Amino acid sequence: MSTTTADQPAVTGPAPDRARRVSTWLQFLSMGIVWGASFLFMKVALDGVSFGQVAWSRTMLGAIALGAIVLITRPRVPRLDGTPGPVLPRERAVWLHFLVVSLTTCVIPYLCFAWAEQYVSSSLASIYNATTPIMTALMATLVFRVERLGLSRWTGVGIGVVGVLVVIGPWQYTALTGSLAGQLACLVATLCYGFTFGYQRRFLSGRPIAPATFAFLSIGVSAVVMLVLTPVIALDPVELDWAVTGSLLALGVLGTGLAYIWNINVLRAWGPTGTSTVTYVTPVVGVALGVLLLGERFSWHEPVGAVLVLVGILFAQGRLRIPRRRHASGVGATGR
Repeated sequence: MSTTTADQPAVTGPAPDRARRVSTWLQFLSMGIVWGASFLFMKVALDGVSFGQVAWSRTMLGAIALGAIVLITRPRVPRLDGTPGPVLPRERAVWLHFLVVSLTTCVIPYLCFAWAEQYVSSSLASIYNATTPIMTALMATLVFRVERLGLSRWTGVGIGVVGVLVVIGPWQYTALTGSLAGQLACLVATLCYGFTFGYQRRFLSGRPIAPATFAFLSIGVSAVVMLVLTPVIALDPVELDWAVTGSLLALGVLGTGLAYIWNINVLRAWGPTGTSTVTYVTPVVGVALGVLLLGERFSWHEPVGAVLVLVGILFAQGRLRIPRRRHASGVGATGR
């Protein structure tokens, strides 16, 4: 999965001590490991439950875990006059915005990824998850217009799109096979993540909502939607064993619950750009676990496309830039 909590600025103040820095790094790595492993957990869980039940279970368990955290900590954001605000927002418009966020941050992508893993490997699904920054750049720029991209970043988007096409390997398909449909479902999921980031940036990030509350509302409203969809997606027969049950618990409590809290803490320490580098960790973990534990294999074009996607992300996030030509006066600059 990708980082989908509210866009919050890094906390200013004295530099954290060594213990706090170590704690932040541990949470960052834990977040990358858990989200990278989520593709393995989905694949294992599908041995005993349907794809709809996978998405339903992880959302419910995540909502319970985050709800317990909010209930215990009761986080509040101060009002302009300094008095503590409410734990939960009271404006109807905010709840409607969270309904939109719930659909695109959990309901649709969770269903898409779980359905896709019936037809593609967990390793390949984790590679597609790494396209989230590319989708975010497209949505933030073209749809919500909350960001502007220069030459280097547009180049990154283009390289990323080419990388996706190489991973898909369209020369292999003469029809919409299960494998191709599964890959397209992964792209729909990451497109939703990109939409979520732009939507939050446009309509929610400036509101006085505590980070933990923001995470709970995103997952909690999603759980309500999943409850409504229960007769459609969650009433199939199940065959539970320790591996399936453990995978569902890990997906829900860790991947959709605690990892969101870790994400918030890293976000407050490093800011959104630094936190987004978790995108580089998750596919490495996902591929390694898929190969080592499930015996998954690659075709030549999949790792090649993955490298192109990574290079595209580096350009799209401004970490790599195309140098501009120097003027006759010798003064130069680098593009963004």
